[in-house]
Amino acid sequence: MDPLTDLLDGVRARTATFCQAILTPPWALRIEDGAALAFATVLRGHAWIVPDHGDPVPMHLGDVAVVKGPGPYTVADHPETVPDVVVGPGNRLSAPDGTDLTERLRLGPRTNGWSREGSAIVASGTYQVTSDVTGRLLDALPEVVLVPAAQAQDPVMRLLAEEVGRDSPGQQVVLDRLLDIALVATLRAWFEQTEAATPGWYGAHTDPVAGPALRAFHDDPARPWTIGELAASLGCSRAALARRFAAAVGEPPMTYLTGWRIALAADQLRTSDRTIEAIAHQVGYANAFALSVAFKRVRGLSPKQYRDAVSAGAMAPALS
Repeated sequence: MDPLTDLLDGVRARTATFCQAILTPPWALRIEDGAALAFATVLRGHAWIVPDHGDPVPMHLGDVAVVKGPGPYTVADHPETVPDVVVGPGNRLSAPDGTDLTERLRLGPRTNGWSREGSAIVASGTYQVTSDVTGRLLDALPEVVLVPAAQAQDPVMRLLAEEVGRDSPGQQVVLDRLLDIALVATLRAWFEQTEAATPGWYGAHTDPVAGPALRAFHDDPARPWTIGELAASLGCSRAALARRFAAAVGEPPMTYLTGWRIALAADQLRTSDRTIEAIAHQVGYANAFALSVAFKRVRGLSPKQYRDAVSAGAMAPALS
């Protein structure tokens, strides 16, 4: 399995909400829903994504953006337009003073809005991400990923635009599935732009040495890998493997493997009641003590401390 597939596995439509907003200038939405990831595309007109920190990003017809949360940001017709609607968790809408506007504005899961004469239509989906594995993907992204319309012409975008205008049985399921595919297609298109700050693990998939090594780590992280064994399986020397992997990925092979194992362990600690001993064996450590040593070195907490913090609600997924 390739790294992008693994890292996206924790972002699924079962945790997504989808809506379409029809907007008349001047308009501005303050996004405070706490979502870890949001997907947006302009179906008519234009929009600006205005991060709290960083430069405003213009979106034109057909452009697609992925916005990294969970911090708030603004989507507007102009960077200087003051928001008059706040979008909160669960797609609840309110005025800046806190007055609930949800029923009045009716921004729902299908084709709704507050003006039938709007000059802009923005379709968006948001994801709640609770996976430490997916956190490694989020850590590689800028605050706003923008793919211009010319590079975003995946067939799924056309299907998404068509489906969002319908009101048919099962529509939410269809939209969720399309949104999944659209997110993958958008990230892949962005990673393949020459000006994108592509993470090493993505670009390395085409390297004849680093690519197979990455896939081996992801396919079988529990295997007791050594540099010598991995190099032999790839038909190269240990020195060549270490050199090519570090150059392509940005870190030594065993450092990458340790980070991957710790992310997998963190997800198990967060989502299961398995013993630390069992988790250690699952992710490639001989026993709970060995996992605890590595986990504390990477995360600053022992596995037990991490699990206790998660149970207490004091530990969010790490971007590592």
